[in-house]
Amino acid sequence: MGDIFKIGQVIQDDSSKIQCKVEEFLGDGGQGEVYKVKLGDTDYALKWYFPHAATPQQKEILEQLIQTGRPTKKFLWPIHLIEQQGINGFGYIMELRPQNYKSIVDLMKRRIEPSFRAVITASIELTNSFLALHTRGMCYRDISFGNMFFEPITGDVLICDNDNVAVDQQSANIGVLGTPRFMAPEVVLGKAKPSTQTDLYSLSVLLFYMFIMHHPLEGEKEAAIKCLDLPAMNKLYGEDPIFIFDPTNHSNRPIPGYHDNAIDFWPIYNQDIRDLFIRSFTKGIEDSENGRVRESEWRSSLVKLRDSIVYCSCGAENFYDIEKIKQQGSLGECWACTKPIILPPRIRINNQIIMLNHDTKLYPHHIDDEKMYDFSYPIAEITQHPSNPSVWGLKNLSNEKWVCKTTDGTIFDVDPSKNVSLVVGTKINFGNSEGEIRI
Repeated sequence: MGDIFKIGQVIQDDSSKIQCKVEEFLGDGGQGEVYKVKLGDTDYALKWYFPHAATPQQKEILEQLIQTGRPTKKFLWPIHLIEQQGINGFGYIMELRPQNYKSIVDLMKRRIEPSFRAVITASIELTNSFLALHTRGMCYRDISFGNMFFEPITGDVLICDNDNVAVDQQSANIGVLGTPRFMAPEVVLGKAKPSTQTDLYSLSVLLFYMFIMHHPLEGEKEAAIKCLDLPAMNKLYGEDPIFIFDPTNHSNRPIPGYHDNAIDFWPIYNQDIRDLFIRSFTKGIEDSENGRVRESEWRSSLVKLRDSIVYCSCGAENFYDIEKIKQQGSLGECWACTKPIILPPRIRINNQIIMLNHDTKLYPHHIDDEKMYDFSYPIAEITQHPSNPSVWGLKNLSNEKWVCKTTDGTIFDVDPSKNVSLVVGTKINFGNSEGEIRI
């Protein structure tokens, strides 16, 4: 139960006269308390600051955020500033997070078991959202577990606690430094304040947690620490940070029986993603200005990773890795059941290779270079023949006619809502690009 408001209490803003009714206490934190409120016929969340956090500077930040508006719809952004005579401090109204959105903490504690596809989709949306924020010249300053929520089935993302977002050059004068374990080494050591560059480090840590279920710097050196007090944390995360999979420094490798998540998950992913993590926690630590992985780089590799999902007969998701095939002639064994991985049909469109699984969809992103990272609607999907389950096709969900050509030179059209069979060598002209079916 919150201490600031009572259930049923009506709050009216002094200037705008906006009224909201308190319906439920949702929780509290270091800055204030959060309530579910009714504004008109719609439920919202209200955060009200404790006196120590209700500073003129915080109020100015809120006013600026409300004026500029959210970078993307993924941010639960401040909508209205609320002040009422007789109540200390102030607060703000934001959209209410739906209950089906879960935190990264739920993922880490295995309270939810999302698919790799959902986790990758969430990661794409996170990187895209922070790219939009940083492009505005703003930094988040506190990327961590507690501020990111995603829908476990679809991977849709919502980002909360946006009241600490600040213009990059102004953030040095604001007290929020970040969350332990997520702060960049230069912030841990007091050599820098939060910025877009430190956000990039924190984002890489968050992504590593989501994919590997472990912290990138917690290996043998962390296991040897008897008491993880402040000096020990400063050394591990600030003074001497060593990536657990550093290709040249093996002094902080994960220990079997103690760091099993890291040991088990790391080899599952393709080399492209592993290389970005290696860069993030080697060169990205050594050179904070130029060495860190940009959001656009993450986004590009994550989209390719999602396109490379291969299902084993046991149902487990594996990943198509051309480098692994070049080295050993196959994808090897499924990480879950150890059976040989059988590749599905796939389509090459320009420099993209997309696995054609039972649930694969193609989007504008795949066929039109001018619509990169547009996943707003599908233009094609894999379908199974209604009377012959062994025959699969690609259904045209677009409004445009496709032109196809088989290996014997036969040319035919595929109208909207029609299918083309997945026959090796068949070429499909989508209008702006051409794809070829491969087996």
